[in-house]
Amino acid sequence: MRTLKDIACGQNVRVLKLTGEGPVKRRIMDMGITKGIELYVRKVAPFGDPIEVTVRGYELSLRKADAELILVE
Repeated sequence: MRTLKDIACGQNVRVLKLTGEGPVKRRIMDMGITKGIELYVRKVAPFGDPIEVTVRGYELSLRKADAELILVE
């Protein structure tokens, strides 16, 4: 399975599952990233951190460590 960290700039993906536990998973869900939602990868910083995505109509920056917890297709 691929994670959000592996997705190239300019691609659309669908969230399959959130891995991680407790507060980390809750924080990701509070940002609007839930199972089944579509994400568009807008920008990836030169060293891969952070990753900027569009989710539910707004832009969101995610750390690479958080992006690794989001399984996508």
